[in-house]
Amino acid sequence: MGGDVIPAYTAIADVGSSIIKLLQENLVPEPILKKENIGLCSPAEKGDFQLTMYLYNIEECGEYRINEMIKLPDGNLQYPPISFNLYYLLTAYSTAELKSKALDEHKILGRAIQVLHDHGTLNREYLLGSLKSSDQDIRIQIKNLTYDEMMRIWNFHDIPYSLSIAYRVGPILIDSTRIKKTKRVVDSSIHITRKDVK
Repeated sequence: MGGDVIPAYTAIADVGSSIIKLLQENLVPEPILKKENIGLCSPAEKGDFQLTMYLYNIEECGEYRINEMIKLPDGNLQYPPISFNLYYLLTAYSTAELKSKALDEHKILGRAIQVLHDHGTLNREYLLGSLKSSDQDIRIQIKNLTYDEMMRIWNFHDIPYSLSIAYRVGPILIDSTRIKKTKRVVDSSIHITRKDVK
């Protein structure tokens, strides 16, 4: 990562895109007909989506803090990355008539939960962007929320609550751009002092 290469800062976006890819490939065509109906957005802006994933919080991941400098191929040292956990709200919507609307939403969310449970660590085949060359294990875990906690997150003016579940995803690493230059050893000399033994 020396020279003109810019350390990756797209990890947050790449994680969202990777999970959407996972959901699209496993929820289409049943219970959701088209991939375009699954996407990243706030529940307040869902449009035609039937399953949305909303990033509602980002926290530094203290238990996965890296303190060691990273040695680069050119011999310089890169400052350690910062690690985060990402918190998402998964919300299901149905376009069905009222009598089957709730049942459809339960099916959509049930299948999404099943897929994310079966992929508790995000499989390499679904990784996009900067994550493709990463060797980190990105875990997907349910984040249990009380009703009051869910309502605080669901703070969308005049938007009625829709069936949702929260997930924690991480750790996610964002590289540092700080590089510590190191001098290459070009020569060395050894001085030996001889002591006459009497």
